[in-house]
Order: sequence, then C-alpha cells, then structure tokens
Amino acid sequence: MGGFDVLAIANSALGAHQTWLDALGHNIANANVVRRTDEEAFREQLVDVVTAPEGGVAVRSIQQGDGEGRMVHDPDHPLADENGYVRMTSMDMNTQMTALIVAQRGYQAQVSVTQTARADYDAALQIGR
Repeated sequence: MGGFDVLAIANSALGAHQTWLDALGHNIANANVVRRTDEEAFREQLVDVVTAPEGGVAVRSIQQGDGEGRMVHDPDHPLADENGYVRMTSMDMNTQMTALIVAQRGYQAQVSVTQTARADYDAALQIGR
C-alpha cells in the first residue's frame, strides 16, 4: 500500500456515503407520496456498494424498492379509488432514519480519516524541510 492509498480509499468511501445520503434524502422526502391504486407506489432507492478492485469501495448500482406499496383507506383523498383507497410506499421510515444516521457517521469518519492523513503528510513534509 502506497503512501496516498489511504486518501484514495477514504475518498472512495466519501463518495459512496454521499451517494447513500443522497438516496436516503430522496427516500425521506418522498415518504408521503400518495398514488392512485392503479399506479405503482413510490419506490425507495437502495444503494448497492461493492469492494473496488483497486481498494476502497464503489457504488455498483442504485436499486429500486418494491412498487407494490400498501393500500391505505383515505376516502377523502382526491386520488382515492371508488372504494376509498390510495397507494402509499411500503418503505419504513424508522429504517430510513437509522440508515441516515449510519451514513452520516460513516461520512464523518471518512472525513476524519482524510484530515488525519493530510495532517500526517503535512508533518512528514515539515520533517523534510
């Protein structure tokens, strides 16, 4: 492992965590989307991360969650069908919020790694002067 590999690995993790945070923000912002019963429910975004061959991680893909959702009886809603039902996402907000905390802490940890590595490299440069 070379001297700057730590920064490359931390940078790849920062990118993956940023993608995860973006997806979670999108999911949380759309948690209350209501659709007609003949339409798909809002489909959450799920980030698929893999180990990169050169080290670190990479986002392989962003998958879509279940579009079936759940039927909610809300006869006063303008999108309700003749039986008074609308379709909402089956996404669990507790899971999304927990994942958001984990993603934020992971991002913060990678920022800390980057700052520590930078400080170490700066100290090494000072020794050489």
